[in-house]
Amino acid sequence: MTPRIGIALHDVSVRRGNRWALKDVSLTFKPGSRWALVGGNGAGKTQLLKLIATHVWPTPTGRERLVYRLGRRRVDLIEAKRRIAYVGAELQDKYARYGWNLEVCELLATGLHRTDLLQQPVTSGERARVARVLDLCELGPLAQRRFLSLSYGQKRIVLLGRALIQKPDWLLLDEFYNGLDAEYRARIDAILDHARAIGQAWVVSAHRAVDVPRGTTGLIELRAGTVRSVGRLRNADLGALVSHAGETPLAVTRAVPRTQRGPVLLRLKAIDLYVEYRPVLTNVNWELRAGEHWAIFGANGAGKSSFLKLLYGDLSPALGGTIERAGFPRGTPIVEWKRQVGFVSPELQTDYAVDVTVTELVMSGRHASFGMSDAPTAADAKKARRWLKFFSLLSVAQRRPRELSYGQLRRALFARALAADPRVLLLDEPLTGLDPRQRATMKRLLKRLLATKVTLIVAVHHAEDLPDGITHALYLHNGHAEARIFHSAT
Repeated sequence: MTPRIGIALHDVSVRRGNRWALKDVSLTFKPGSRWALVGGNGAGKTQLLKLIATHVWPTPTGRERLVYRLGRRRVDLIEAKRRIAYVGAELQDKYARYGWNLEVCELLATGLHRTDLLQQPVTSGERARVARVLDLCELGPLAQRRFLSLSYGQKRIVLLGRALIQKPDWLLLDEFYNGLDAEYRARIDAILDHARAIGQAWVVSAHRAVDVPRGTTGLIELRAGTVRSVGRLRNADLGALVSHAGETPLAVTRAVPRTQRGPVLLRLKAIDLYVEYRPVLTNVNWELRAGEHWAIFGANGAGKSSFLKLLYGDLSPALGGTIERAGFPRGTPIVEWKRQVGFVSPELQTDYAVDVTVTELVMSGRHASFGMSDAPTAADAKKARRWLKFFSLLSVAQRRPRELSYGQLRRALFARALAADPRVLLLDEPLTGLDPRQRATMKRLLKRLLATKVTLIVAVHHAEDLPDGITHALYLHNGHAEARIFHSAT
């Protein structure tokens, strides 16, 4: 079996601004070992993975040591970097942010040289390695597709393939299972089974028990940038992640009856939807009425995110389909509708790279804009402070969005959506990236919102992420939509 490097951290710290993201961390990672990394939002998980990957440098304290060894031989950082592959949400976001729309086979080839874009022609030998990874990851049918045209789950597997083509000793996967359905999780598990069989090691950060890959044997828990515990992964540890989130199974039953209560808020008639010239939805007819709260289900690529964008007004139906919005006659500027609709999505989190403070981000929700085009009013500031306090974000209120952890930015986007006092709240995988306690807190908040005049529409993969009070479910499959009544299974 190929020799692999081991990694040792001794009293390593990372300072970000006026706070310690990591403080005096000492850990040993033996070759071939497989670790789960857990901890709350802001605990330092991403910083630790980036530190191991040499993407982040330790802050000099005079005590720190970061050592890579191949057997007894010490390995320099240049060689260590070639032996470690890091995949996180930031990487996937970067392709969208900069419009890097390579073909899948080209993107895999960039992994051979660890570059973002191809800088030289692909050789015949490299094409053979690309072909092997396409086969391993079952990506052959997508080889000529453009990366940005893929579904969320397809993009994740392509980026995993890009990491594997480097033949790394270590895979560092940061919240890698976020937003993936059961089919894609199973595909990734199978790919990681192959990695384990050839001796590759991993460290995987996770907030959910189901996000810990099979074959993981060790557990590291971080709290406020320090190591709280290190040991073998036990079933009880996975159970704790579930219980902290207050997760309760839910179920969907019979078709929606024809009799309905409440006036119509939204009506879709004969909707065909295309995204980048590809059909996503076909002949969808659907109504949203006052007093209803909907869950949107479907596999990766079924069109959940596109459906929410259609409701929000970021996408338009093909000719012949119509959308009726109560109180907004045809011809009303779409921004008037958006000012009464809150929207939170992973793509919004990707796009929010504007140079504003977190406070300005939250205030912008009152104007349906990115950043503030006009000077904020006293009402804007008051509303922003209220929600920043609610989401425990006052301490980071003057930071930029890219200076926050993934979970902190997600909470900031929730605050932005709620600052507008929306009548409709559209949520796309809203609890993705949140730790168990934050998920439980968010579900309690959403349950309280259901008792107000806010109408909730939530797209999820995990039914346990839904608050009590959801009344209906819409299943998307093969371009079609089926509505059902929703109820608790307990």
